[in-house]
Amino acid sequence: MQNLFRRLLFHYWYFGQPPWDTGVSPPELLQFIQEHEPGRAIDIGCGTGTNVVTLAKAGWQVTGVDFAPRAIKLARQKVARAGVRAELSVKDATKLKGIDGPFDFAFDLGCFHVIPQDGKNKYLEQLDRILAPHGFWLMYGFLKSDTLHAGHGLSEADIRGILSRLTLLSRRDGFDDKRSSPVDKRSMPRSGSVDKGKKSSAWFLFQKQE
Repeated sequence: MQNLFRRLLFHYWYFGQPPWDTGVSPPELLQFIQEHEPGRAIDIGCGTGTNVVTLAKAGWQVTGVDFAPRAIKLARQKVARAGVRAELSVKDATKLKGIDGPFDFAFDLGCFHVIPQDGKNKYLEQLDRILAPHGFWLMYGFLKSDTLHAGHGLSEADIRGILSRLTLLSRRDGFDDKRSSPVDKRSMPRSGSVDKGKKSSAWFLFQKQE
C-alpha cells in the first residue's frame, strides 16, 4: 500500500513541475561524461529524461527507468525532441524486471535515498546484477546525519551497506535546499549552520570491482 501511494504521488507531481526537475544536468554528471568513454548507461529514476538526453548526446547507449508513468511519457517526448535514441520504461528500481546489463555506468539523482528502508537492499541487489565489472555508480542523496530533519535520506548504515558491495571512489558533501533539485546549486558550502530550508547532502561515485 505504501509503495502504491508513493507511485501515485510521484505520478501526480509530473502533471506539474516537480521541484527537483530543473531541466539541467548536474555538473557532477557532466564531469563524469568528460572523463570517461561512452558505453552503456542506465538512469535510475530518470524523471522527464533530462540526463538521459545528456548522456545520449555524449554518445552513450542509454536506458532510463522511472516508476512514475507520467515521467516516462514526458521523457519519451523529450528524447524525441532532442533527436536521440534511448530505451525508456516504467520500472520499480527495486525490481528492474526485464532490464538486463551489463551497464558500464549507473546514474541516480535522488532515487535511492527516497526508497523505504526495506527496499534499499533490493535496489542494491538489482544494481549488482546489472552493473558491469568495474562499472560506475554516480549517486546523489540527502543525508540522515542531519538530525534536524526526519524522513528519507541516506543513513550511515545505508552507506555501509553500499560499501559491502562497491568501492567508494569519491564523496562530496554539502547542503542543498530541501525544496529544490540539487542541480540548482553550482557550489555547495562546506561548513556553517544549516537553516530550516537546508539539508545535508552528498554526491558519491562508486565502482564495482568484480
